[in-house]
Amino acid sequence: MTKDKQARAPRSRHRARDKAKVTINDIARLANVSKKTVSRVINDSPLVRDETRQKVKLIITEHGFAPDPQARALAFRRSFLIALIYDNPSPQYVVNMQRGILDTLEGTSFQLIVRPCDRSDPHFHASMRSFIEQQNLFGAILPPSVSEDQRLADILTAAGCPYVRIASVVLDEPANMIKTHDSEGAAAAARHIATLGHTRIAHIRGPSTFRSSHERLRGFEEGLSEFGLTLDPKLVLEGGYTFESGVACAGQLLERPPNARPTAVFAGNDEMAVGVYQAARRAGFGVPEDLSIVGFDDTPMASRIWPPLTTVRLPIRDMGKAAAAQLVHEHGDSPSLVAFTPEIIVRQSTAPLRK
Repeated sequence: MTKDKQARAPRSRHRARDKAKVTINDIARLANVSKKTVSRVINDSPLVRDETRQKVKLIITEHGFAPDPQARALAFRRSFLIALIYDNPSPQYVVNMQRGILDTLEGTSFQLIVRPCDRSDPHFHASMRSFIEQQNLFGAILPPSVSEDQRLADILTAAGCPYVRIASVVLDEPANMIKTHDSEGAAAAARHIATLGHTRIAHIRGPSTFRSSHERLRGFEEGLSEFGLTLDPKLVLEGGYTFESGVACAGQLLERPPNARPTAVFAGNDEMAVGVYQAARRAGFGVPEDLSIVGFDDTPMASRIWPPLTTVRLPIRDMGKAAAAQLVHEHGDSPSLVAFTPEIIVRQSTAPLRK
């Protein structure tokens, strides 16, 4: 090693040690702000003025400060893990929800942990309690139908773990809730079908254990009533929010004689709606010439199948983004309820009734 290199090496190591020693207290002192303000900047809280945020970020960059996740976890006495706990049988719903959550967590110290579960398992609550305590979660996001489980919410509260429930009805305080107006989306689907002249209309609903299933049925019936129509109980079948259940239920409906067979089907989600396509083609019926089909959620498959599916758009990714934001950003003392209203997206799977 040359003398110059020997001279430079100790100084380089000294600078590296200095950077390593920079703490959040140092950043707060240099920026002339509180430690809490620095923490808010690091966690991208909206409660910091832009001018202050830029000043703190500049000092953080200049001094190479990188928060230690383990040290922060110890300081806050919990990890920086956000859990998505779900029992939804629709894979695309879960994927879209994850993407939304990750949109919010991008650039923060928080990480997403995904935990599928089965509410019908007799050990469900014991398993959840163990998971929550072992992970020492920062917070949890509960989409339907796990969001409807009050006992799980109580377990999270007892563990001191904040949570956000996503549901079609209000189940909790606004700070813990995101409401989806499923009934309004289903009513829009009913109006669309009725406007096309259909009167023999079937509905493949979701599982009775899902509140969304009841809300979508209620909204659909209310929408039909605006046109003087009622939903024949014989044309209402319960599916499982899965492709296979859509195929099975539609198969039963299409086996009926012509005067009892529906000319339009509203499926409780897109997975089941695509199953209706399959059953219709197996039975030799054209879509939409012989059977109009409407789904719910507007997952990517809705615009990829042929003909493209008319469906009710529920902004699942935006819902996940908002749920994560409620957990990681600080809010005022009286936060307002966050809600999402679905809208009908008309494509080529529906058509006027053929005379």
